Amino acid sequence: MKGKYRKSVFVVAYSKTGDKIRYLLLKRKLHWKGWEFPKGGAKYSEPGMKTARREIKEETGLKILRIKRFSVRGAYKYKKTFPDRGGYKGQSYVLYAVETKKGKVKIDRKEHLGYKWLEFEKAVKKITFPNQKRCLKAVNEWLINKK
Repeated sequence: MKGKYRKSVFVVAYSKTGDKIRYLLLKRKLHWKGWEFPKGGAKYSEPGMKTARREIKEETGLKILRIKRFSVRGAYKYKKTFPDRGGYKGQSYVLYAVETKKGKVKIDRKEHLGYKWLEFEKAVKKITFPNQKRCLKAVNEWLINKK
């Protein structure tokens, strides 16, 4: 396990009202501080789709209307060692998009301080890491081209 990458998912949660699309961002407090979308590690040999569904439920409490897996994937190294990460040096991820109804989010207070529903332009500026900005852009482009 030492030196391996933890399998995880990035989940861009969005809500559509008419022509408007809003993206859900969470204010991170565990391991680092900044803005992100829901994400998390797979449990044992849990399939990615199941991980994405579980993470949305755990981190937001929102009901999933639609879910889509993207071919976007990547990996990153942790900036420091985390005792609760079992010797992993980083995470590999696969991107998912989840449509939900915009509403009150039940955040996991261990990991996050708050949340915001934002339009793409504001969301992409607020997200902390470039790999997540890239994922948000991929989902936004897909949604725009889908119309």
